[in-house]
Amino acid sequence: MQNTATPTHCPYCALQCGMNLTPAPDGTVEVSERADFPVNRGALCGKGRTAPAVLSSRVRLTSPLVRSGGTLVPAGWDEALDRIAEGLSRTRAEHGPDACGVFGGGGLTNEKAYTLGKFARVVLGTSQIDYNGRFCMSSAAAGGMKAFGLDRGLPFPLEDIPKSGCVILVGSNLAETMPPSLRFFTELRENGGTLIVIDPRRTKTAEQADLHLMPRPGTDLALALGLLHLVVAEGLVDEEYVRERTAGWEDARAAAMAHWPEYVERITGVPVPQLRETVRMFCEPESAMVLTARGPEQQSKGTDTVSAWINLCLATGRAGRPFSGYGCLTGQGNGQGGREHGQKADQLPGYRKLDDPAARAHVAEVWGVDPDSLPGPGRSAYELLDALGTDIKSLLLMGSNPVVSAPHAAHIEERIKSLDFLAVCDVVLSETAALADVVLPVTQWAEETGTTTNLEGRVLLRRQAITPPDGIRSDLEVMHELADRLGVEKGFPTDPEEVFEELRRASAGGPADYSGITYRRLAEENGVFWPCPTEDTVVHPGTPRLFQDCFATPDGRARFVPVSHRAIAEEPDEEYPVLLTTGRVVAQYQSGAQTRRVDELNAAAPGPFVELHPRLAERLGAAEGDPVAVISRRGRAVAPARITLGIRPDTVFMPFHWYGEGRANTLTNPALDPTSRMPEFKACAVRLEAVKS
Repeated sequence: MQNTATPTHCPYCALQCGMNLTPAPDGTVEVSERADFPVNRGALCGKGRTAPAVLSSRVRLTSPLVRSGGTLVPAGWDEALDRIAEGLSRTRAEHGPDACGVFGGGGLTNEKAYTLGKFARVVLGTSQIDYNGRFCMSSAAAGGMKAFGLDRGLPFPLEDIPKSGCVILVGSNLAETMPPSLRFFTELRENGGTLIVIDPRRTKTAEQADLHLMPRPGTDLALALGLLHLVVAEGLVDEEYVRERTAGWEDARAAAMAHWPEYVERITGVPVPQLRETVRMFCEPESAMVLTARGPEQQSKGTDTVSAWINLCLATGRAGRPFSGYGCLTGQGNGQGGREHGQKADQLPGYRKLDDPAARAHVAEVWGVDPDSLPGPGRSAYELLDALGTDIKSLLLMGSNPVVSAPHAAHIEERIKSLDFLAVCDVVLSETAALADVVLPVTQWAEETGTTTNLEGRVLLRRQAITPPDGIRSDLEVMHELADRLGVEKGFPTDPEEVFEELRRASAGGPADYSGITYRRLAEENGVFWPCPTEDTVVHPGTPRLFQDCFATPDGRARFVPVSHRAIAEEPDEEYPVLLTTGRVVAQYQSGAQTRRVDELNAAAPGPFVELHPRLAERLGAAEGDPVAVISRRGRAVAPARITLGIRPDTVFMPFHWYGEGRANTLTNPALDPTSRMPEFKACAVRLEAVKS
């Protein structure tokens, strides 16, 4: 590649911040400001600024690895690919196609996600495919589908946030998880709007709020219902809007009225005056929003919790109106696009349902196969991982590190070890890749071209800025070579634009319609919002704002969903009297597989910790920095104490980026939401013990 600046996007979170990359004479890559991209206007967090560090051969994989005598050793590409094909073929022959599993990632480009879903269903013939995005925003997706008939993280661009009158931010510490987005909320307050943050911790985000509510973890559903009760009791329902644009209000109203303020205070710990102040701040201005993140969503009742917050928006006439509505802050870089095009167990490209005969027929025609040959829906992510070594004998894994990121992680690690065969494609030797029989080194963001879809539903073009090292291949090349070895010679191109052209045809007419989006348009327009059904920009320029005229339901009306509070799957008791909640820190990302290899980020966040209130620390006899054991029914983790007044006395917090004795997900509960199949990462019962030196 030439030594000129290439406009592209950050590889990390769902903001997909714009940046320029320039190869330097010494072989490194320089990051510079790209002010033309409206999401970040040139601002980058530490992860974005240091992202090129992972391009270095010092930290990344540079050769295929195969297991020999219990050790991973370098090998040639043909040997490595042959071993994978042989392993998958043997499993299919001995146990059937569903004994082959495929697990993807929310960081894969749309082209890779699309091809991986096609590979699983056409080449392997397996129904057993899902991805780590199931752990990200599946509850919000399910809630959005129930209410609106469509799931897109934000139904409006981020630039609408500062123009709103009030924003309720539920369970998001975006000041650390996506720092460049904080400016939208700063501008909101500068414009006279108010920010309400709901979080059991006083995070850096909560410090920016006009009002901070600190509910007990796992009680967000009761909190939302209590607010809706007050809206009804105080005569603040937008009756005309409810009558003209919604359905199901009476049942939802009746459910909410069972959650009177004093009852909600007992459940959540949020004082009644704060509940009343929240309703006043939310209902007074002409416009308002509710934005949720992993806090309320990563629960065994996450879908109902999202529905309750949507009900609040609908009752007050806030959805489908300017600078108002419900939205979800997607976490992973391509968490939105990753689930739209076939990585999820129940979906086909374009966000079509796998059990819909018309959807199967459309996609099968694009793929050139018989619709009846496509398998049906398979297991969700945790259920798939839990079946490894029993029903599923071999696994192909791309762009995920479940040994660190999955709930009940020690159990999942044992399930992975019990596989007959494991193949991993990754940039680095993650903790999961270290267990594989074959590891393939693949290209990463700056070394390849492809598209992602950010939290706004804005489809973006990531451009190749540098040439990958010798011996590195793309995931598309890997799937092409494996398909060929497994008897499918056509249908798996290696050129990303060719794949995207096929994706456009496969998505045409679906809920997530990309058929009018081209690489040329993405380059010229700085991204295009889906749905976009035609290339004619005059006829259809894309859809930055959804639901302005009607919702995506058969009759155009949004649906209220009646829901009621219920306890978390594992309440504290005498043996495990404290609640654990988990999350991220600013200098690390997800399982840390990449960021933990960056010196600057490790200096800022070198390891795990246990955040606890001084009263809890005093009872434990722990001082700042002392090792503390956190024990759940699933295991034990040990990390230094971090004592702060900014957390509830009945709660402890651990970040989940690390492996080893400080692995937070050793403790977390895999109890699943019945609709979204989201595990309950955000609340489980634990006890604490001081660790004697």
